[in-house]
Amino acid sequence: MNALITGASRGLGKTLAEHFWREGWSLILLARGEQALSEVARSLGERVGQSVHTFVADLTCPRDVERIVTTAKSRVPHLDALINNAGIQGAVGPAWENNWDEWQETLQVDLLAPVALCLQVAPWMIQSGSGSIINLSGGGATGPRANFSAYATAKAGLVRFSETLAEELKPHNIRVNCIAPGAMRTAMLEDVVAKGEAATGKKEYETAVRVLREGGAPMQRVADLALFLASDASHGITGRLISAVWDTWEQWPEHLDALEASDAYTLRRIAGRDRGFAWGDR
Repeated sequence: MNALITGASRGLGKTLAEHFWREGWSLILLARGEQALSEVARSLGERVGQSVHTFVADLTCPRDVERIVTTAKSRVPHLDALINNAGIQGAVGPAWENNWDEWQETLQVDLLAPVALCLQVAPWMIQSGSGSIINLSGGGATGPRANFSAYATAKAGLVRFSETLAEELKPHNIRVNCIAPGAMRTAMLEDVVAKGEAATGKKEYETAVRVLREGGAPMQRVADLALFLASDASHGITGRLISAVWDTWEQWPEHLDALEASDAYTLRRIAGRDRGFAWGDR
């Protein structure tokens, strides 16, 4: 089994690499920092029948993104899982005060690069007859996130793209899902604190301080969900936005018919009638 993991040099990406490696997967690890990425690869050690390849690329550069799958095909015969984990916080503060170049860069890394990788990987997985694509969502995908407009827009777009791609790839036995990992103790959260309450807002700032002090969502739990979605255990589960922390996803295989017939765990418009408003709609 082969998995390609982006943003694998630190934080959740590193945890994902370690988790999949322990479970017998061969890996293609992608990150921007060569030294940190090499250290992660070395730390995994050696295992019979498994291989780890590293690929240094900058997701802000579309040409780098184009080279990733071409290089991956030269390293492994097939790809069983793509995990789009890499992301940046990007422009922070009121939207009208954001630097436009930073705003666009955020969409490139958090939305356009993952989409491009999905589109390049899909034909490869179709040839193999199966596969799993896992996109990391984040704060703002399911509701407004003041002062993080670029990040929230990118993640919401990624979730809706994933739902759409899931429908297109369903006949080919390829699953596409998103993970909402929850607030984790990461460099991105440290960046929220560094930018300060004035830029990020009181709620975001205090949440970041608390998570950094007390610990937030466990990365191991997120890695467990990613492995579940990459494995045959999640057969029949596709097009969903799944909370690693709050959803009882381990039980979902027992309820596939109900899940398939429902729009639960997806992005949807909430109408007035859904909230009991007699005046809102017909």
